[in-house]
Formats: sequence, C-alpha cells, structure tokens
Amino acid sequence: FLKGLVDSINATGANVVICQKGIDDLAQHYMAKAGLFAIRRAKKSDMEALSKATGGNIITNIDDLTEGDLGNAAKVEEKKIGDSDMVFITGCPQAKSVSVLLRGGTEHVVDEIRRAFDDAVGVVAVAHEDGAVLTGGGSVLAAISRDLRSYAEGIGGREQMAIEAF
Repeated sequence: FLKGLVDSINATGANVVICQKGIDDLAQHYMAKAGLFAIRRAKKSDMEALSKATGGNIITNIDDLTEGDLGNAAKVEEKKIGDSDMVFITGCPQAKSVSVLLRGGTEHVVDEIRRAFDDAVGVVAVAHEDGAVLTGGGSVLAAISRDLRSYAEGIGGREQMAIEAF
C-alpha cells in the first residue's frame, strides 16, 4: 500500500514532498529509493507560504494529486545549522518574502541582534517608501568639510585660511 502511494507521487514528476504530519519510516524508505526528498511535520503557516511561493497546491489526499498541483523551486537542500538540521528552499518563482536566521551565543545576544535587525529593516522600509536617504555617521559633516576645502582653494589670502579652519 505504502509503495503504491509513493509510486503515485513519483508518477506526477514530484521530487520533493512536504507533509504537515509525520511520514511512516517505510514510506520514507520507499521515497528515498524513488529519489523523493521528504520533509515531515511542517507547520501549517510554512505550508501555506510555500504553496504561494512555489505555485504548488496543498493536497489533502494523495489520490487527488496531479502534475498541475506541483510547485517549482530552484533548489531544496538540507543544511546543519548548529545542532539543528534545516531545509532551505530557494529560487521560488513567486516568492514575496524571505526567512532570516539570527543566531547568537546567548539569548540576550539573540534579542539584541533581533532588535538591531528589526531597526535595520524599518530603516530600509522607510527609505524605500520615501525614495530618499540621508546618510549618517558623520558623512554629512565629512562631505561639507571636503566641499569647503575645495572651495577654499579658489579663494585667496586670509579668507582661505578662515574657510579651511572652519
């Protein structure tokens, strides 16, 4: 029975299966032999986001699965990050969002990184909305200083010295 289910999935041309529930060990064995990459216990929100990003449909019954239900992604790979195995799905044609992995040595460090990241994303969003950016970190003062030095070269005498001193 399980081999039949795997064969019906394989017949559609799928090479990755993402399931919200668990997958039987024997079914996983058959999937691996058939070249199907199986991901189990995915969150419902992740399933919905992947459906939108890849253009695939969420199927509740394998008997209803057709080639038209399949989505597309350029790459699906599993990487070990720290102690966790994570699956990265990239190159989705209709992706409207990304996931960012923030790591740190302690929970406090992670909280600070999250705060800084949220601030940075907020700044980028405002700059995108406004269509203009005012740089910081002393860059305005440095630019004014450079321009005044250039201007002072065309002025002679004490005025030049005053401009350069300013």
